[in-house]
Amino acid sequence: MRIHWHRQDLRMADNPALVGRDIGVESEGSSAEAPVVGLFVFDPDVLDNAAPPRLSFMLDALDSLRSAYSDRGGELLVARGDPETVIPDIAEALDADLVTWAANYSGLSRERDAVVRQALVDVGVDRHAEHQSVHHKPGTITTNKGDPYKVFTYFSKKWHDRPKEQPANPPREADLATVNGHLDGTAAAESLLGEVPTLAALGFEEPEAEIPAASTERARERLETFCEGDIYRYGEGRDYPADECTSRLSGYLTYGIIGVREVYERTEQAREQAPDEEAAESVHEYQDQLAWREFYTQVLWDRPDVVTNNYKSYENEIQWRDDPDAVQAWKNGKTGYPIVDAGMRQLRAEAYMHNRVRMIVASFLTKDLLVDWRVGYNWFREKLHDHDTANNNGGWQWAASTGTDAQPYFRIFNPMSQGERYDPDAEYIKRYVPELEGVPADAIHSWNELDIGTRKMHAPDYPAPIVDHSDRREQALAMFEQARGDD
Repeated sequence: MRIHWHRQDLRMADNPALVGRDIGVESEGSSAEAPVVGLFVFDPDVLDNAAPPRLSFMLDALDSLRSAYSDRGGELLVARGDPETVIPDIAEALDADLVTWAANYSGLSRERDAVVRQALVDVGVDRHAEHQSVHHKPGTITTNKGDPYKVFTYFSKKWHDRPKEQPANPPREADLATVNGHLDGTAAAESLLGEVPTLAALGFEEPEAEIPAASTERARERLETFCEGDIYRYGEGRDYPADECTSRLSGYLTYGIIGVREVYERTEQAREQAPDEEAAESVHEYQDQLAWREFYTQVLWDRPDVVTNNYKSYENEIQWRDDPDAVQAWKNGKTGYPIVDAGMRQLRAEAYMHNRVRMIVASFLTKDLLVDWRVGYNWFREKLHDHDTANNNGGWQWAASTGTDAQPYFRIFNPMSQGERYDPDAEYIKRYVPELEGVPADAIHSWNELDIGTRKMHAPDYPAPIVDHSDRREQALAMFEQARGDD
């Protein structure tokens, strides 16, 4: 028997590690073709860093995966405890000869996997971690000198040029096994949960946001709908939040509810079927987003410290402001900058935010409020259902001018002009900021310039801007010039 340890690969199709497509030297002498039992372990260290939106989404996906196993005559075990103990105990009790899993690339994940690997060695159970969460294993797309890329443009060219593996087929019914009571009365049984637990059972409150359904079927529906239409106008429409022409697949990719090879293959089909060159280029731009996801994964693999540290070094420490009141106004969507507030309220309502708006609110926190990017990163980590450590960190450090391929410190988003350009009719703003529902778009986009009386006339319950953008822009420039050591 083989055990497959699921983590962020909550699917059966396009799961090379689950079907044992590439069993390597580490498992020499073991049979990847032995019937497989699935296993998911609620790790207390992971739960300590979890948040209700993400956990709710993941639990739904896990429940769907368990049903998929059952429908095929297999079994997905759900346990709670330290993987270092739980996995070897279950492997020994089932007399498993091999444990497989999909490799993760964060520093903490690699440390955990090394400990589990050693624990399996200690009990004589073979093991194999298989690369599959991104197309190309980190460290394989490098400069000609063999160094990791620091600039996305050069990385993406090689990424696009490299051939992509085909999706792996799901396991057959004959490939799956059940434990048939073999764990009853064993020490391993003590860690097992009879069903997928609730948020409350795990010690979490319900999220304030409405969380989307999480299953491979739902992900495929989104992918198919997107590839039949919006992908062909993605290039021109992706920056306009009211347009909603994005795929909304980020959460499904984060938890591996759908595989990257399946997504890429379907987008390639869409590109081949594109009605014209412009539409084909639009598909290419969407595929660029898959490349960005992979680029940031490589950054995290190369520099696991970026989760808490600046990627880019400055001569002096950046003198971020400590301003709890301003941060709270930002979190609550009450800054008096309409596009910022709309984004922050979308985050709390949907556990999601449009990508262009993510850049705007991140720039506002770091360049207008002059607050450390880590404050924003942690808030997103708490509120997003699609939080991905590599992507979230990469985006925040880009906006803060501290990351790889970062926004230059002297390029600072003007939140008013951003709103006017990307939400000209204020449709998105009004959707999430009802205080502005009856206000003309031109007044919304000039809110910072209106006098107190005019603001009260239009929207008495909406706040005035909490900072002056022009003043804060100058302060931001000075702050970064001091950090750079400029005279």
